[in-house]
Parts: sequence; C-alpha cells; structure tokens
Amino acid sequence: MGAGDDASLLKSCVRVPQVVVYREFRGETVALNLSSGQYHGLNPTATKMLDSLVESASVDAAVDRLANELGAPRAVVERDVLALCRNLRARGLIEQVPDP
Repeated sequence: MGAGDDASLLKSCVRVPQVVVYREFRGETVALNLSSGQYHGLNPTATKMLDSLVESASVDAAVDRLANELGAPRAVVERDVLALCRNLRARGLIEQVPDP
C-alpha cells in the first residue's frame, strides 16, 4: 500500500458491512465479520477512531475531527487512522466507499 492508496483512502468514506458486528467487552471492543470469522480487537482509542470513521463524510474528515478532539498532531492521527483502516479492510471489517 503506497501513498496513492493512502490518498484515495483519505478521500473516501468507510462503512461497516452488515455482516460485521462490534461490541465492547471489558474495556476492549471486538469487531467480528460473521461471514468470514475474521475479527480485530480495538482498544478505546481505536474504537473512537472507528466510531469517527463511520460518522464522518470521509476518512480525511474523521482525521480532522479526531485530531481536534484528541489535541494530537494531525500527521500522527492520520498515520494511525490509515493503519487502522488498512487492518480493518484487510479483515473485511470495513468497506471503502469511493468519493462520489
């Protein structure tokens, strides 16, 4: 995955497919693809990222929102959000929807 893929991902939005559920268990959230059995454990920060991704118009907008809410440098938040998106997408836990 290169810079071009990251640029495309930032412009797109992501959604959680209908076959994916995510629930909190003892301070950790588990996202599970019911069709494939693929799952990913999310700490509270990653859960906040996923919630922001789902609620925002684009990944880029989610990064801006999180950087503002967390008071963290945008570049750091962008790096972490993109890494989370790549991991979740590889497991079929989110879908990338291109910018219309």
